[in-house]
Amino acid sequence: MSDKQSWTDRLFGGFRKTSEKLTSNLIEVGTARLDDATLDDVEDALILSDLGPGAAARIREKLRDKRFGLEITERELKEAVAEEIAAILRPVAKPLEITAFPRPQVLLVIGVNGSGKTTTIAKLAHLFQEDDYAVMLAAGDTFRAAAIGQLQTWADRVGVPIVRGPEGGDPASIVFDAVKKATEIGTDVLIVDTAGRLQNKRELMDELAKIRKVLGRLNPDAPHDVVLVLDATNGQNALAQIDVFKEVAGVTGLVMTKLDGTARGGVLVQAAEQYGLPIHAIGVGEKIDDLRPFDPDLVARVIAGVA
Repeated sequence: MSDKQSWTDRLFGGFRKTSEKLTSNLIEVGTARLDDATLDDVEDALILSDLGPGAAARIREKLRDKRFGLEITERELKEAVAEEIAAILRPVAKPLEITAFPRPQVLLVIGVNGSGKTTTIAKLAHLFQEDDYAVMLAAGDTFRAAAIGQLQTWADRVGVPIVRGPEGGDPASIVFDAVKKATEIGTDVLIVDTAGRLQNKRELMDELAKIRKVLGRLNPDAPHDVVLVLDATNGQNALAQIDVFKEVAGVTGLVMTKLDGTARGGVLVQAAEQYGLPIHAIGVGEKIDDLRPFDPDLVARVIAGVA
């Protein structure tokens, strides 16, 4: 089996819940003339599949513009829906590119505890290594000893250096040390883990502001990326996190993880339609190669059940 095929299969598994829900609802629409009643059914099917009312209304209007009054088979309907989902996703599909000069490019990775943040950092490091970039990690989530230990384990597994400090240490000073070290040894990418304590927004905001200030002294362009990791099994809560983290951290892009078959994968479309933030990558499992750059056309076809 080729790598591309196996990734498609894994995506089908990851989006299974969304795809099955959408396709079963579209099957109920059946072969029909595309009139207002049929379009209402399609819109309902999209909303029930977690694509959100905004995306559902947009897709409905596109179908109306292109196909109103025409007979449409079930397969043609799925293909048409896939195309309109892809049209929403394509503008936000932006891989993380290492362009910073001087090096390193600094990625702040944020997200609530339990979102898969630490494993996502390791998977991003692995992706960059595959492109022959030198990577370093910084353990900036000093609030939990477990977070530091987990990041160390992943750094050892992936084979990248890590800068860490004691539990309860000052995250900004760890980031400062990491940038200095990464600059000295010519590292291309520095990925910084940060605290995920949303229950105290002010504290988190202050901590991130301090990190930014320290980074700015060493490299005025840093951080180059602020990547929010979202857990797809959280559905609407994941979208609420975008609102909060945009406010407290100036999010520049998203990675969606845990597309594991139980996830509400339709929220990916909702996030794209509602926020327009770049979606860099998606993750479908726990293995190191289960995170890949976001392919909007493939994901659209998988969601609509036509890949």
